[in-house]
Amino acid sequence: MIQLHDVDLKLLRVFATIVRCGGFSAAQAALNAGQSTISEQMTHLETRLGVKLCQRGRSGFRLTEQGVAIHEATQRLLSAVENFCMDADVLKQHISGKLNLGIIDTTITDPDSPIPRTTQRFVSRGHDVHLNVYVGTPAELEERVLDGRLHLAIGHFPIHVPGLQHTPLYQEALGLYCGRRHPLYGSLAEGEELLEEVKSGRIVVRGYMQQYDLEHLGVSKAAATVDNIEATAILIISGAYVGFLPEHFAAQWVKNGDMHQLAPASLRLKSPFDVITRRGTAPPPILQAFLEDLSASARKTGNG
Repeated sequence: MIQLHDVDLKLLRVFATIVRCGGFSAAQAALNAGQSTISEQMTHLETRLGVKLCQRGRSGFRLTEQGVAIHEATQRLLSAVENFCMDADVLKQHISGKLNLGIIDTTITDPDSPIPRTTQRFVSRGHDVHLNVYVGTPAELEERVLDGRLHLAIGHFPIHVPGLQHTPLYQEALGLYCGRRHPLYGSLAEGEELLEEVKSGRIVVRGYMQQYDLEHLGVSKAAATVDNIEATAILIISGAYVGFLPEHFAAQWVKNGDMHQLAPASLRLKSPFDVITRRGTAPPPILQAFLEDLSASARKTGNG
């Protein structure tokens, strides 16, 4: 029994093209090869199969009886290969199973977030995908990815924890805000003048970004520390504190007058969002598929 190899499949494709074109000369353009090369390939195929496939010469090109049979078998084989490739592509796109995803809070209002587009793209791969979404603090997300409760997490992770793979995703715009009842409400002060006034009041910072927030305000300590954005907004709206908030999240309160953005030209920050996964393990297909869709959505956003 003849054992087919990759080179045989290639030669059979050459043979099928020659028959389709009606001869060696006519097949040169389709195969992007000279007549001598094509002739050598056919001789090699005939040697491999042990039969004469065609007659060529002054009388023209024609298949032998064995050549007709081999051509019919070749057509069936190439059709089967093509169907296999199509089925494999479908299976590649059809992902099933459970994906455990972690996200920090208040990303829903961010137009630059690739998460909604990624989710739509991902679930369209198949009907057997089940998403478990956990919203937590960066520390909680890191812990859950490390112990395997989450496949991945998306958020601010300023300290790279050993055992985690960090991949930059996009950046979030932050502004400094105060509430309606704060003495700085409506202030147009900028630069050192504003910073001196901010230092004399109460500052709220995110615990996981504390150093980042304090350095940009030129102060050494805060009056309040929180572990999520919503808690920051509550203290700012009270009128007792100033602090950084994502601009997309604060926009609703700025619009109705409950908040005021201070020095938007000089105190506008960019905070990086990363994807974290566990190091040292090959990602399961469902995670690999989500990461591919996440990367594609981030590139489309253009804020990576």
